[in-house]
Amino acid sequence: MLLPRLWLFLERNWLKLTVLAVFTIAVLLPIWYLRGMETNVRDYIIGINIASLPWGIFQTLIFVGLLYLLHYGGGFARFKKTKVHREMTRTRFEHVIGLAEAKREAWEVMQLIQDRTRVRKIGGKILRGVLMVGPPGCGKTLLAKAIATEAGIPFLSTAGSEFVEIFVGVGASRVRKLFRQARQYAKAYGACIVFIDELDVVGRQRVFNAFGGSEESNSTLNQLLVEMDGLSSTDANVVVAGATNTEESVLDPALLRPGRFDRKIYIGRPNLQEREQLFEFYLKKVKHEPVDIGRLARKAVYKTPAEIENIVKESALIAARNGKDRISYAEISEAVERTELGIAHRLQMTPHEREMTAYHEAGHLIVLYLHHPTSDVFKVSILQRGGTLGVVHPMPREEFYSTDRNSILAHIKVALAGYVSERIKYGVTTDGVRADFSHAMQYAHTMVWRYGMGVNGFVGDFSVIPKEELSDALKEKLNLETQGILKECMQEVEKILHAEWAIVERFAQELLQKEELDYDQITAIFAEYGKKPRPLPSTSLPLPIKNQNS
Repeated sequence: MLLPRLWLFLERNWLKLTVLAVFTIAVLLPIWYLRGMETNVRDYIIGINIASLPWGIFQTLIFVGLLYLLHYGGGFARFKKTKVHREMTRTRFEHVIGLAEAKREAWEVMQLIQDRTRVRKIGGKILRGVLMVGPPGCGKTLLAKAIATEAGIPFLSTAGSEFVEIFVGVGASRVRKLFRQARQYAKAYGACIVFIDELDVVGRQRVFNAFGGSEESNSTLNQLLVEMDGLSSTDANVVVAGATNTEESVLDPALLRPGRFDRKIYIGRPNLQEREQLFEFYLKKVKHEPVDIGRLARKAVYKTPAEIENIVKESALIAARNGKDRISYAEISEAVERTELGIAHRLQMTPHEREMTAYHEAGHLIVLYLHHPTSDVFKVSILQRGGTLGVVHPMPREEFYSTDRNSILAHIKVALAGYVSERIKYGVTTDGVRADFSHAMQYAHTMVWRYGMGVNGFVGDFSVIPKEELSDALKEKLNLETQGILKECMQEVEKILHAEWAIVERFAQELLQKEELDYDQITAIFAEYGKKPRPLPSTSLPLPIKNQNS
């Protein structure tokens, strides 16, 4: 490996060595030669050269600069990339919390890189690319660094946006420079990983204009395809790890074919046990009081690792602002609410408007707590948050990835409960039900038009059919069935609230007095009436129910 590393040193430092050689030939040797001349001749030669030196340097800079800009892209082709030596990388698989399935697939990739010599003896080639797909903040970059660390090879990191330019050919030039450097490291260390974040920026499907030409992004993608296809004359083992937050269908099909991105690793949000591990990990970095980590993990359903880290950091800021030297559950709970619902503000509302808001939110609360089969309530408030007069904060008990008809109907009932509560108490309603109606209508419309969950026998996803191809009679029947679901749900909500009106009154008065109620306070009040939540698993994440004032 000595010769490849020496060659790598020469390739990486050729400019410095060239400058040193030119300085020796152009300065040191003439000085040595002039020492043997007569004084008058030496002074004349030195004077002529010094007088013409500035103009010569100026002409040379102009010529070289223009040549460089025209042929090599000049400064436009420079881009930001980060090179991490294997000695500097400290991220290992045990440092990646959760992601059990993703780590298992990443471990296979790492073993293929480590066994590249054995693979080559068999006659195969190590994989060219690994595509990491998942929501932002779930650890794609961290997992790529772990692969490089465990395999003991260099890691080059860049972003797809670094290749985007308005100048023709600049993006392709940057791709060539990146892979040329990666091949140099691969020759010296056996292999190299190139990590491209935001791959969808440069890897989107190619678009051609009406004249048959291509956009600048097309040439960048074409160059990336050529580099990954191994058309360059090299046997260097360069593995490209791409990360994207979008669906695979957004990427160009040529980028996904075998021989380029050979493996796909899907990185999703952490489950309950993994969220507990994440909270435990990040809480170790701050001073905190004893807290129920399991309860925090249950309240952070569908949260990514980055969001959980942000919650802990936000809770530290809240604790410092409150004059505390340790974080408690109250600060963490407030951090969750602040990141999801916004900062609470106290509006100067009239007593009547404030009371209507309290009854509105109490209606949401009763139906959600007593009759929703999958979700629970963690907070109810009549303080303004993000432009809303009040809010009931629902949360699924655990993550599931499908939703049945009963759960969707429960979402509709909860959304309509505020409207029904206002009408029972005052006989009139406010425009604050606009957002509730929007959510309820969206659920009911989707049930009939897309999921086949109506009662009149219409089956299929009618949204895929162009509207002009649907008859007016069919549209009317589907819309009437949507209204039928809404009316049926509203009638059931009226029965529920009439039967539990004493609890509605109690919660409305509690909200008028305290403005906000947390989960423990809510369960304590329900316990006074002998009511307990249904211990059923969650199947979906409902939309936050807000009293929207237009």
